[in-house]
Amino acid sequence: MSKLDLVELTKTLVSNLVNDKDSVQINLIEEDKVKIIQVLVKEEDVASVIGKRGSIANAIRTLVQASAYINKLGSVRVNIDSL
Repeated sequence: MSKLDLVELTKTLVSNLVNDKDSVQINLIEEDKVKIIQVLVKEEDVASVIGKRGSIANAIRTLVQASAYINKLGSVRVNIDSL
């Protein structure tokens, strides 16, 4: 699995949670040794991606970080924001 696959994994997870799948934007930002996956969705879809008390967002983070760890891709953070 590559860094690009982490982006695809994140896009697949997030796209299944939102109403407008085409508006989902996933960007990979590399800072020092940390990779940041920036998730941008429409404002009305943010609540669906974050979930109650952040439960869905935490699950997405866990899956992406576990995938990065298993594939020895280093540290990964997932940030969720609106367009």
